[in-house]
Amino acid sequence: MRRMTPILCATVSAVLFGVPAQAQVLKEFGSFHVGGRQVSLSGYPVTESVFTQGAAPTRVDPNGDFEVEQMYVQYLIPEPQRAMYPLLMWHGGGLTGVTWDTKPDGQPGFMQYFFRAGHPIYVSDAVERGRASWARYPEIYKTAPFFRTKKEAWEQFRIGPIYATDPSERAAMPGGKFPVQAFDRFAKQFVPRWTSNDGITQRAYDALIQKVGPAVVMVHSQAGNFGFHAALNAPDKVKALIAIEPAGAPAPGPDLDRLTAIPMLIIWGDNIEREPVWVRQQPFSLKFAADLKARGGDVEVIELPKVGITGNDHMIMMDTNSDQIAGLIEDWMKRKGLTQ
Repeated sequence: MRRMTPILCATVSAVLFGVPAQAQVLKEFGSFHVGGRQVSLSGYPVTESVFTQGAAPTRVDPNGDFEVEQMYVQYLIPEPQRAMYPLLMWHGGGLTGVTWDTKPDGQPGFMQYFFRAGHPIYVSDAVERGRASWARYPEIYKTAPFFRTKKEAWEQFRIGPIYATDPSERAAMPGGKFPVQAFDRFAKQFVPRWTSNDGITQRAYDALIQKVGPAVVMVHSQAGNFGFHAALNAPDKVKALIAIEPAGAPAPGPDLDRLTAIPMLIIWGDNIEREPVWVRQQPFSLKFAADLKARGGDVEVIELPKVGITGNDHMIMMDTNSDQIAGLIEDWMKRKGLTQ
C-alpha cells in the first residue's frame, strides 16, 4: 500500500472533516503542569498495606510533603498556523480534557477540528481531574467528592428524558444529535468532582493564562465561570472567549467594563426548557451578555434552534453535527480577526 505524505494526508483530512487544509504538520506537542503548591502533613498514623497480591505488607506513612492543586495541560502546535493566538480548551464539571478529543462514537472532536484549522491547541485537565491528580481527603480537600451517575448525565445533559440500565429501554430526545449508541462509552469519561475547589481551580487557570500569554479561551459548562473570571483577572491576555453552554456568569456591575474590548461568543443548544438545571443557568449568561452589550462590549449569543440548528444537547462538541458548530465558531473567529 502506498504511504500518504503529510501534505496529502492533511488534504484528505480536510475533505473528510470539512476543515481547512493549511495545517499539514504537527510541529510540536508536549505537556506540562501549572499552578499548585506544596502542602506538608504531620501527625497522622503510620499503617501497613499490601500493594501487590502475595507481597509482604508495606509501611505507609501519610506524613510528609505533597504537591497539590496543579493543573495538567497538553499542547499541539500545527505548522503552518492560521490563528493569531493559541486556543485554550477548558472542560466542564466531572469531566476532563478528553471532552475535546475523539468523540465517544470514534469521530474526530473539537481538538482535531481546530488543530487542522491551524490553531495551536492547549487542552487542560483542571485541578482534581484526570492527569492533574488528586489530593488527600479530608486532610487537604475538605469536602467529599461527587460521582456522577449515568442517569444524571443522560437527563441533565438533555440527551434524553428517560434513562434505563438497559440501553434498549432508554428514551432519547426526538431529533437529538448525541450519538446515543456511544453513551456508555461517554460515561467512561466521568471523574469525581469537589464542590470546595473553585478557588484553587480559578488560580490554576489564571496561572495557565500567565504562562501561555495572549490566547483565545474556549470553555464548556462549569468552566464558563472560570473563563469569564480569567478574562476579568487578565483582560490584556484573554483575546477572545467562546463559552459553550456556560454554567453561570459574573454578576452585572462596573467590573464588566474590563471586558468590553474582549470579543465573546456564547452558544446554547436545544431543549433548554426540558431540564430545570439549564432553565436556571441559561439566564445568567444571557443577562451577562445583555449587560456587557449595554456597556459597549462585543458579545454575540447564538441559540442554535433560533438559527435553524436543532437537536443539540449539553455536549455539543460530541454531537453528530459538531463540525457544523465548530464551523460557526471558526467563522466567528475569522470575523473577529483572530485567524489569518
